[in-house]
Amino acid sequence: MTPLKRHGTVGEVAAAVLFLAFGATFTTGSEPAVDGGLGERLTV
Repeated sequence: MTPLKRHGTVGEVAAAVLFLAFGATFTTGSEPAVDGGLGERLTV
């Protein structure tokens, strides 16, 4: 399970894609993860 305790919705992933495609005009050289915090590998 992810740290957010749920899977992302289609709308949330689509919003991230739309932001990167059209709204991220000053974003260069980054690879944002849309994984609900799973990449942080938090231990509880």
